[in-house]
Amino acid sequence: MDLKLKDKVYIVTGGAKGIGEAITMELVAEGAIPVIVGRSEAAGQALEKKIKSLGGKCLNIVTELGEDDLCRGIVDQAIQTFGQIDGVVNNAGANDGVGLESGSPSRFKQSVMTNLTHYYDMVHYALPYLKESKGSIVNISSKTAVTGQGGTSGYAASKGAQLALTREWAVELAPYSIRVNAILPAEVMTPLYRTWLNTFDNPDEKLARIVEKIPLEKRMTEAAEIAAMTVFLLSERSAHTTGQWLFVDGGYVHLDRSTT
Repeated sequence: MDLKLKDKVYIVTGGAKGIGEAITMELVAEGAIPVIVGRSEAAGQALEKKIKSLGGKCLNIVTELGEDDLCRGIVDQAIQTFGQIDGVVNNAGANDGVGLESGSPSRFKQSVMTNLTHYYDMVHYALPYLKESKGSIVNISSKTAVTGQGGTSGYAASKGAQLALTREWAVELAPYSIRVNAILPAEVMTPLYRTWLNTFDNPDEKLARIVEKIPLEKRMTEAAEIAAMTVFLLSERSAHTTGQWLFVDGGYVHLDRSTT
């Protein structure tokens, strides 16, 4: 299926590692041009080199998200380099373990700054160009937004807010033919997920218990599977899909795991 993304430009935050890297490479495979935004200089440079070795184009921007002027600068660089923005994938963030009992008001506010506010900032500054292109926005949320996890109030609050913004923006931007959707991953093996696993005394045993509860094929979701859905939602092949929350999780959230 031709997704008709050739030479279209998409900003991908957190685009150099994990799910973001998979989204970036899926865009390249479709002939699109990713603007990779991440905080790891080494990861960004390595991915840029890989893309260019494949004959693709990209722009690699190394920065810490959180302040609105940074997002304005990212949009400005994308326009100066390519002259257009066809979509935004808000993906950057981290499950930082700022809980209610174990956290503090200041740490909670910082967690929301880290995980939520740049979603708004990026779309706000990209909006004039998204209007021109009738672009698409995909917010990467998390199952914690609807299931809870315990011990991660800042992250869960941010992910829930991302879902609310998805539907709010879908309503506000419909007159411009801009579509807004969200994807909710559950159990996906990424560097951050591995770091979380390693906080347990027996990571392999913990992983085995998690995988056993995933109804479809008893396996982790692959980052490439999140990427495939993301890129489909960015494309005109999903031209009448907006305001949706899509769970790419092997049935983890909605199927009765007691029967598996």
